[in-house]
Formats: sequence, C-alpha cells, structure tokens
Amino acid sequence: MDVQRPAAVAFRETVGAEDRVNVRRIVASSGFFSRPEIEVAVELVDDFIEKGPASGYHFIFAEREGKTIGYSCFGPIPCTTASFDLYWIAVEEGARHARLGSEILIRSEAAIKALGGTRVYVETSSRPQYEPTRRFYEGRGYRRETVLEDFYAPGDGKVMYVKVV
Repeated sequence: MDVQRPAAVAFRETVGAEDRVNVRRIVASSGFFSRPEIEVAVELVDDFIEKGPASGYHFIFAEREGKTIGYSCFGPIPCTTASFDLYWIAVEEGARHARLGSEILIRSEAAIKALGGTRVYVETSSRPQYEPTRRFYEGRGYRRETVLEDFYAPGDGKVMYVKVV
C-alpha cells in the first residue's frame, strides 16, 4: 500500500498584498472569531504593508504547495525592554492537528529571541471553546499569568500567558 505523505511545509517572513486574503481565510476557518476580530487580523497585515518594519509587526507564514495554511503575528510591546506580544497564531482548519501550529510557534519564539525579546505574552478567551487553545500554550511551556474576568464580555475573561525564551 502506497501512503502519500503531505507535501513539505515552507516558511516565509515576507508579507505581500495577497496575505490580506490568506489571513482572512485562515482566521475565519476556525469559526472562533467574530467579523470584527477577523478584520483586526487583516488590519495588522495592512499596517505592515503600509509601514513595513516600522509597524512593529512581524509575521511568519507557513505554506504547502504554494498555499498559505498558517501564520503568526508578533511584535515588541511598547515601553518594555524585551517583552513581545504574540498577537495571532492560526492554522487553517483543514491543516490542523499536524503540529504545524507548534512549528509556527517555535519559529516565532526563535524570531522573537533574535530580535532581542526575552518574554512572550499571549492572551486568549476563557470560554470553554478555547480550552484546546489554552492547552496548546500550556503544553508548550507557557505559564498562565492571570485571568481578567469578564474582560471581553460577561462570562468571557482574558487568560494571559507568558513564556521566557
């Protein structure tokens, strides 16, 4: 029996106009995010396209056979010495559960370290549907720092994680 392996994944840090569509598709595919949240993800791409590195945003894109299937966006936290926010990490629904998110996260952490970062902060929702997201971070060495109850909405707190890289 000949088992066909998925094509290799390539990674890039360059950002192009087509990434507006890529990011929208990837983030929307999860079904977790509202239309305004999806627009925020796209706005970060727009900001980078307009301002370049001065935007403060950095991206890593994962591609398979020329199609972008995952990405991260991160940047230094203003007024800190070496702290970075991981704003987004997302993998297209059809490409999940193949450790691609872990690889994107590892590459993001390495890029943050290369940029002089020593601490990475991430935040996510406390809603039950985000339990797999919280387990993802915890399983990769992120420590739950705090929970801001009812931050996003009543019953929807902000869970903040940190990792020293």
